[in-house]
Amino acid sequence: MSADSTAVVAPAGPDTSGSGRVSGGRHLGLALVVIAAAQLMVVLDATITNIALPAIQTDLGVSDSNLAWIVNSYALAFGGLLLLGGKAGDLFGRRKMFQVGIAVFTLASLLGGLAPNEGLLIGARILQGAGAALAAPSALALITTTFPAGKSRNTAMGVYAGMAGIGATVGLLMGGVLTDVLDWRWVFFVNIPIGLAVLAGTRTLVEAERHAGRLDVPGAITGTGGLIALVYGITRGGEHGWTGGPTLVSFGAAAVLLAVFLVVQARTAHPMMPLRLFKDRSRWGSYATMLFIGAGMFATFYFLTLYMQLILGYSPVRTGFAYLPFSFGMAAAAGISSKLVARFAPRVIAGPGLLVAAVGMLWFATLEPDSSYAAHLMPAMFVTALGLGASFVPMTLGAVSGVSHEDTGIASALLNTAQQIGGALGLAVLSTISTSAANDKLPEAATALYRGLATKDFTLAARAGEAVTHGYTLAFVAAAGMFLAGLAVTAFAVTAGKQQHTEGAAPVHMG
Repeated sequence: MSADSTAVVAPAGPDTSGSGRVSGGRHLGLALVVIAAAQLMVVLDATITNIALPAIQTDLGVSDSNLAWIVNSYALAFGGLLLLGGKAGDLFGRRKMFQVGIAVFTLASLLGGLAPNEGLLIGARILQGAGAALAAPSALALITTTFPAGKSRNTAMGVYAGMAGIGATVGLLMGGVLTDVLDWRWVFFVNIPIGLAVLAGTRTLVEAERHAGRLDVPGAITGTGGLIALVYGITRGGEHGWTGGPTLVSFGAAAVLLAVFLVVQARTAHPMMPLRLFKDRSRWGSYATMLFIGAGMFATFYFLTLYMQLILGYSPVRTGFAYLPFSFGMAAAAGISSKLVARFAPRVIAGPGLLVAAVGMLWFATLEPDSSYAAHLMPAMFVTALGLGASFVPMTLGAVSGVSHEDTGIASALLNTAQQIGGALGLAVLSTISTSAANDKLPEAATALYRGLATKDFTLAARAGEAVTHGYTLAFVAAAGMFLAGLAVTAFAVTAGKQQHTEGAAPVHMG
């Protein structure tokens, strides 16, 4: 954290001007540490379980088809309820909702660590996602209403966005160490002391003003239900065929629920997702780009983790440390891009970043069962991380700049929603592609791989390993396509100018 983020002091009372000007005697450094720690914990939990998946599967007897749901249940609850969480922060106070969210998240982490079967573990993951949905939008909104526009806010946004990217890799690293040294349950227990420390530190945060209105519960039910039905339909279609009854019913339910959701948003006086936010071309472009970033990135962690543990035979801790180049690349690119946004338009930074990330994905697509870490995995990780790190900060700023003060919670929630829902949809789609491609080479390839490894039938394990690796590589090709789709959206829609403000200046309006 730079000196710029600690030299400014927080207001003694809520900032009702919308300018973000800070007064009073509290140093913002500690407040930013609290917000960054919460963001790190929330994002970390989207990936910390990835490393532990093989151990969880063995211990709880989780089926191959349900394994991805341990990841997706969190992403869907997080993304599906984020808009409601953002609105709750606007109505009831952002600091209060931040505190409630962290408390729920911490309790759910305890339940997840104690879960005796996959059903209760997935239930705890859903509850974790709900807590994260309350905390995350309030965290970003507290930054936008506390830090003055200009260099200080850009620095704070850079720290926040950096946590969004770095947290994913830290989760993989911690997941490996905890699973190897202790037990997979500690990937959940570790959140408890962090959550309690963050709750204690929330006393340093300054409450923003509340706004009139009410929660859009019908919107939350139809929106979240529609997304769950869509992901379930994609997952089931890949496993059991696209013309089966349950698959078609799921897609039909998704279509109806999402259509009702849009009608509700258009007609209600207090919508969970104000459609007016999508009138700005740059803003909806930022959301769409983040959807594609999430789709490619979440699936990348999932498949790379399985590749390193199942194909290369890495231990959980070695797998975690293997992700360090990703963390370094993400941190470096996020730091540089947070400075470049003051000199260049967001698409000038994010566009090349997404192109670099796509190149990294295509590099992963050349993996073979005996690929070298030093010559293949490590450089591909670093290149991908550089590209993604360069995209996070400009997309974050583009999504929340220029919104009216009462919409900052919803605007930031939409950004997180796009990333989480993109991750869930991306994992569902790419898992389907990967499984189908692997099974075309060898029927029930994943099951055959587990059987070959367990019985030491090395011939079967080798054949299955080739088939499964082939499935992973096709998933990486599809992920590259998602990053290129994000690049196309950025080039076409994100027309915002450089994010340079002077203190007290009005926010930049995009479009």
